[in-house]
Amino acid sequence: MEYFVGIDWAQEEHAVCVLDGRGKVEARFVAKHTDAGLSGLCARLGAVAEPKTLRIAVERPSGLLVATLVDAGFIVVPIHPNVVKASRPRYTAAGGKDDRRDAYILADLLRTDGHRFRELRGSSDALRALQALVRTRDDLVATRVGLANQLRSLLETYWTGAAALFANLDSRIALAFLERFPTPESARRLGPKRLERFLAQYEYSGRRTAAELLERLEAAAKGVAGPRESEAKGVAVRALVAALRPLVAQITELTSLIEHQLDDHPDGPIIASFPRAGKINAAQILAELGDDRGRFTSEEHLAAEAGVSPVTHASGKRSGAKAGISFRRACNHRLRAAVTCFAGNSRHGSSWAAEVYRRARANGHDHPHAVRILARAWVRVLWRCWQAKTPYDAAKHNAAKRFAA
Repeated sequence: MEYFVGIDWAQEEHAVCVLDGRGKVEARFVAKHTDAGLSGLCARLGAVAEPKTLRIAVERPSGLLVATLVDAGFIVVPIHPNVVKASRPRYTAAGGKDDRRDAYILADLLRTDGHRFRELRGSSDALRALQALVRTRDDLVATRVGLANQLRSLLETYWTGAAALFANLDSRIALAFLERFPTPESARRLGPKRLERFLAQYEYSGRRTAAELLERLEAAAKGVAGPRESEAKGVAVRALVAALRPLVAQITELTSLIEHQLDDHPDGPIIASFPRAGKINAAQILAELGDDRGRFTSEEHLAAEAGVSPVTHASGKRSGAKAGISFRRACNHRLRAAVTCFAGNSRHGSSWAAEVYRRARANGHDHPHAVRILARAWVRVLWRCWQAKTPYDAAKHNAAKRFAA
């Protein structure tokens, strides 16, 4: 007898439904999201059938629950939440959300339409390690950008000169300057020689002299904050500096680890071979691409997952030129960010990429849209290189050869 399992994931406990090959409910139970609960879940499912023959439908393709099931040898089949949502009217007229019912729907979809869904294949340990580092770094960078913007916004309310003194407000030298001189009053006695010593201490690499920097500081618009307000804002500046410093240090450390792990991964040189990919951007792409060559069935599948191909709406009333085309929102947003970042940078290292972008802009598309068009073109090349396990070579890229210098 063949059995099918549906598990509706939740934060504290998971609803489980087991069906036989005819659709009859064999078991319903709840598994708590604890070590004992997950171990008990695997034991109960193992008693139903051999793990290698039991297929389990879930909505989330990742997480501790999925990792536990895969590690125990079960066949896990992710079914997108939109599919479950669209299927609810088949089982109930109300169409409401219910964990027990959704577990049943997942199991029954697997029973009746299982051939339409692909089994989940676990990534290698090296890929999962790289993914953890890359995603953590990306999240920290987003936090750093937010804090730096908050710091800049605060400075522009009472000391615009300090906000514009250095190129990057979250750089080591800019943070050190703000910690030492958080208010205009604290920098009142700052002269060229004192500033020169400060710049030398932090190995300033800019092209402006201390005198030029002082001139920029003094020429900036003056704030109108009173003594107490200025002092309070100086305290706030130092608080933001104290939050940014360790954050910047951790990002630097993670960057170094990611670069080393990319070099060690078999697919690292493939992704890094693309023009202007860079190690961090290549690692971002690889972390979301994975190392399972069967994960994406075609280049169109990869483009849709990366969110760089539009969604077309066609019906009997709207087809051809009248068919609606809209921005793709359901996708892997981290993969889209990585691929479009690479595409935007590639314009400066590939004549072909620059021409694709230029044509898109000439057709009236704005910059983000033109970059997505270029990213879609690159996905075709990326797909072939990834499948063939071959680094990118512009000399073998027929479209690129026409624009080679």
